[in-house]
Amino acid sequence: MKGLILSGGKGTRLRPLTYTSAKQLVPVANKPVLFFGIESIVAAGITEIGIIVGDTKDEIRAAVGDGSRFGDDVEITYIEQDAPRGLAHAVMIAEEFMAGESFVMYLGDNLIAGGIQSLVEEFQELGCNAQILLAEVPNPQQFGVAELSDDGETIERLVEKPKEPRSNLALVGVYMFDHNIFDSVKAIEPSARGELEITDAIQNLIDRGLSVHPHTVRGWWKDTGKLEDMLEANRIVLESLDLGRRQGHAGVDSTLEGRVQLGEGVELINSVVRGPAILGDGARIENAFIGPYSSIGDGCVVVDCEIENSIVLADSEIRDIPVRIDGSLIGRNVKIGRSPLKPKAYRFMLGDNSEVGVG
Repeated sequence: MKGLILSGGKGTRLRPLTYTSAKQLVPVANKPVLFFGIESIVAAGITEIGIIVGDTKDEIRAAVGDGSRFGDDVEITYIEQDAPRGLAHAVMIAEEFMAGESFVMYLGDNLIAGGIQSLVEEFQELGCNAQILLAEVPNPQQFGVAELSDDGETIERLVEKPKEPRSNLALVGVYMFDHNIFDSVKAIEPSARGELEITDAIQNLIDRGLSVHPHTVRGWWKDTGKLEDMLEANRIVLESLDLGRRQGHAGVDSTLEGRVQLGEGVELINSVVRGPAILGDGARIENAFIGPYSSIGDGCVVVDCEIENSIVLADSEIRDIPVRIDGSLIGRNVKIGRSPLKPKAYRFMLGDNSEVGVG
């Protein structure tokens, strides 16, 4: 099998951060979301991976490289998509790369508990034409939705973002296909929003009498396309990581509580870090509190303030904030400091190279 990762979307729900950065490279626990998907595919024994790229192709290439960082035998091929034209269009333009082989398609901004090795093995053992992953969600109108037979073994219908969902089973961003999917993506027409929908292509497989197996995911799964989902993914991953590695040290009059990972060269001065939390290489924390579920990127400076349940990207500087920063996603090279104004509370979602003064 081969792998196909979609990494060409614009990330409109994470703007302004994604005006200057690919949404798939926003970090969870200081690792780009995209890397989790690549690692899951490689762990399933798949080493030939195509990545669909768009406007952010240079940034994706710079981060991922040729694939060798994920294993000596891993090979990455970049497939350019001229515009976001739907998931089925991404499959269509990958046909030459697949060369008739079966493949797993993974949306580059998704995370799934436990990886996909067992799912790939199930697909191969079943010998079906496609396998889709489903998860129960509270807001199915925002996803592709599957309607199953009473016994739950057969897919009766797939609908993309239905206004009145007849099921709460959403399609998770991982799919497995054999070569028959290419005839299906060529047979469908663009939807009302002008895209070739993967739900329509899978429905075409069903209508042609081919076998599509549904697998309901019991563990957690996150689409990290929105701020609250990104923060929840960060919490989940931090909870599951082994955070015992401490290359830095507690420093002067500082305390580490719970599971805390310190990168190389971290400086802690008169501060408390309460895990689960991760501090990247070269971070400097002074007279500060870093609370649970916080990921502080490489080279960040945090002085005289409190942060928890937040993601701060590399090389940002936050100083003298009198109210605790909570539930925030702060971009790279951001500067936040005091100003004469005195708002009572703060909630930040800032793009790269921003500079904000607060009271």
